[in-house]
Amino acid sequence: MAGAGAFSVVIPARYGSTRFPGKPLAMLGGRPMILHTCDRARESGARRIIVATDHDDVLEVCAREGVEALLTRKDHESGTDRLAEVTRRLALPARHIVVNLQGDEPLMPPDFIRRVAVTLSGEQTAPVATLITPLRHPHELHDANVVKAICDKQGYALYFSRAPVPWDRQQGGRPREVEGWFRHLGIYAYRAAFLRRFPDLAVPQLERKESLEQLRVLWHGERILTTVVHGDRGPGIDTPEQLAEAEEQLSGKINDPPPSDGASESH
Repeated sequence: MAGAGAFSVVIPARYGSTRFPGKPLAMLGGRPMILHTCDRARESGARRIIVATDHDDVLEVCAREGVEALLTRKDHESGTDRLAEVTRRLALPARHIVVNLQGDEPLMPPDFIRRVAVTLSGEQTAPVATLITPLRHPHELHDANVVKAICDKQGYALYFSRAPVPWDRQQGGRPREVEGWFRHLGIYAYRAAFLRRFPDLAVPQLERKESLEQLRVLWHGERILTTVVHGDRGPGIDTPEQLAEAEEQLSGKINDPPPSDGASESH
């Protein structure tokens, strides 16, 4: 695989999650969860890793471990908005690649992090890249937490949806096999210049209806380049119950975690 060159990983870590307050500092394998996520970023070969948080306690934990962290505004609506603030404050070069790795994904395969950066590194027209993976089970088509991706023959995204798209008319929307359907994994690489202007883009109704902010990119006429990977990103952690699942996987007790959604930072 060709190299991605220099890329940074910014990890939005929102302490004030409504579903799981204090989530970045929840203990996983004897350490705060955010540190495991930083480990995955480091293993990916990223040149720079920055935690973007809204809380002094997360800042302090990162400082003790020698992890670069920035205290960002508390009122950001999404992790991408938090990344945009970091990109602006650090004045990152326009074409620098910034990977958005959510702080609640401590089991993301490092190869996936690098792969999304590699996807964007040679791209000239799309300011965003992301990963998709084949659906594994027919029931995933009707699971709103499994975001489906539709792409053109060159791998550029046409649409993302929580609905069962494309609709299989011949099978009444319930095919027995799911070959040809793809699930969005929800990890992104951005050009810094695009990230800086993302919060200023108007939010379209499509994004509000689906609750998928990547639709804002498409609605404004920008392109998202996808690449296919095989496997799972590990369970995203939005609740204490999911933390327990991650603890089991970290211990090697389970090998096939349930599908994760493609949404952005949880609130």
